[in-house]
Amino acid sequence: MERESFKSRLGFLLVSAGCAIGIGNVWKFPYIAGQSGGGIFVIIYLIFLAILGIPVLSMELSLGRASGQSLVNAYKTLEPKRSKWHIHGWVSVIGCYLLMMYYTTVSGWMLDYFYKFATGKFSNVTNETSDAVFSGMLDNPVEMLIFMGITVVLGFLVCSGGLKNGVERITKVMMIALLALIVILAVHSLTLNGAEMGLAFYLKPNIENAKQVGWWNVIRSAMNQAFFTLSLGIGSMEIFGSYMKKDHTLVNESIQITALDTFVAFMSGLIIFPACFSFGVEPNAGPPLIFQTLPRIFINMSGGRIWGTLFFLFMSFASFSTVTAVFENIVSNAMDNWNWSRKKSTIINCIFMFVASIPCLLGFNVLSGVHIGKLGSILDIEDYIVSNLLLPIGALIFVVFCSTKFGWGFDNFLKETNEGKGIKFANGFKYYFKYVLPLIILAILISGLIPG
Repeated sequence: MERESFKSRLGFLLVSAGCAIGIGNVWKFPYIAGQSGGGIFVIIYLIFLAILGIPVLSMELSLGRASGQSLVNAYKTLEPKRSKWHIHGWVSVIGCYLLMMYYTTVSGWMLDYFYKFATGKFSNVTNETSDAVFSGMLDNPVEMLIFMGITVVLGFLVCSGGLKNGVERITKVMMIALLALIVILAVHSLTLNGAEMGLAFYLKPNIENAKQVGWWNVIRSAMNQAFFTLSLGIGSMEIFGSYMKKDHTLVNESIQITALDTFVAFMSGLIIFPACFSFGVEPNAGPPLIFQTLPRIFINMSGGRIWGTLFFLFMSFASFSTVTAVFENIVSNAMDNWNWSRKKSTIINCIFMFVASIPCLLGFNVLSGVHIGKLGSILDIEDYIVSNLLLPIGALIFVVFCSTKFGWGFDNFLKETNEGKGIKFANGFKYYFKYVLPLIILAILISGLIPG
């Protein structure tokens, strides 16, 4: 069977960016920026995106494009004879399943809040009762099951249409709508009274803020966020390389994807920080920022029902674009490794993913007593395994595979990633990729294992 390819370059860029753009951009980035001193964090974050995110992303895409296969078979095609690099391919497939086992629940939360604002269920909510809406949702496994189920079924329904007619066609529309929504929301936020204080906190480098948080904490947060925002390490981006043509260099495409990803993260801050300062809300509220802090802002805002609806529609698009992209990875891996048809792979994976996602949502109610060590809920446990172990270890394996003679080798990687029009890596990058990049990733791995 001939392998599908993207209908257009725009389709590739939007689908790949959609995979990268998710909760990490629009939820995690603003609150980490708020906790880490604002503007100075943003500058360090951008530096790490350039020296870490773009190189590793280009490596994942190069494995896909050079082999024309999903990750397990990509390794088998490119690895030296009798080597076992492809074992990491299987670990990455497991990582994609594990990521979706909790990501679908959080994506369901976004959809649930969109529904609540759109249907006016927040009309009678007050500042005092706003937090109870979120805790009530977590206490209700049936409510979470419904919205998680909608997310899973819709995600695989998109994948069932194939790459061009399903994933590419739907994601293009969704991403264009997402980009339009984020601009509208940001412009509105900037018109609020007191918005300039939020802008100053967000964009003006503040050495005192950095000192207060601690320089190492700011650097570590920026380094971790730059790495995790692109979901590097479990091959979730590799699959889209296998659908690519060779018209443009992978450095060029990686920069474009990273730029789109960064634009959404940056604009999310423009929405959230001016609103926080306008309504006297602390910008360092942490993870509750989206579901507890922002709803209080919307219910006190003129036209709050509309703005709350648009915001959670935007959040739903951002999370769902990642869901469909990783589901495509899962579907494609089953097709490549077990010769399943797309229909069979979609149905079986949809059923499995729905069942496998249930423990996460039960972790907030029925299974709330399940803990491992100091880790929190089942969601926290699953996220810790993916974010603190599988992503950095996987990225380290990609780097070693692409830059040393024990794997594919730097010359082969360089030839593939530089093929086509656009920006290219110079030969001199070999020493940076071989020696410096692994040390940065090791630092991320170690910092993630050390309690904060």
